[in-house]
Amino acid sequence: MTTGAMRSHGKRYDDSAKKREHMLPYSAEDAVNILKDMMSAKFDETVELHIYTNADPRHADQQIRSVTMLPHGTGKTQRVLAFVQGEGETLAREAGADFIGDAETIRKIEEEGWTDFEVSIATPEMMGQIGKLGRVLGRKGLMPNPRTGTVVQQQDIPRAVKEAKGGRVEFRMDRSANLHMPIGKLSFTAEALVENLAAMVLAITEVKPEGVKGHLFKTMHLTSTMGPSLMLDIAAVQAIKVE
Repeated sequence: MTTGAMRSHGKRYDDSAKKREHMLPYSAEDAVNILKDMMSAKFDETVELHIYTNADPRHADQQIRSVTMLPHGTGKTQRVLAFVQGEGETLAREAGADFIGDAETIRKIEEEGWTDFEVSIATPEMMGQIGKLGRVLGRKGLMPNPRTGTVVQQQDIPRAVKEAKGGRVEFRMDRSANLHMPIGKLSFTAEALVENLAAMVLAITEVKPEGVKGHLFKTMHLTSTMGPSLMLDIAAVQAIKVE
């Protein structure tokens, strides 16, 4: 590609984009139905919500980070590592944890950089042992954190593991004040995707930082793995009732 040349999309993307109506923004229902109509990949595409916020990432009192449970899950089963010991190990295994963070696992992470999992949870007494793993896990967002519900008491391990493997989604604002979250798969019903979308927006609204004045959301877009994005009507999305 020569310097200054414009990037071109693939034929599948362009064909999908032609199906969009020339009207903006879209209601959640219309956007979901358009994406499902555009579905052309040979795999089950992920539906993603992208939000540009009015927060300023430079200020500590405007950070946005939390977790929520989507009512219909994400369509993906996540691999969970549990840093536990004693009875906690039994509880974690019975709940479906894929890995136990024992001494060998801690060594493997620290020395080899092993991170073959999507979520890690820990009991408070284990945090002292795994604090040194922050260099590896922290930069990948895999370090257990009380703020995201991944540091729990031993009796809460079963719940934490099951949530992590199900519809639990963590959202965290990036340096450009954007949030990027999966809300399901294109194989989901339109109703399920709309309900997941509304639940996600409500969860973000509920943790609006005190330092953010005025409206929290600037723009919202819905897209799928292989499809173009669709701008959402923010007011209409926020008006959807979440059961």
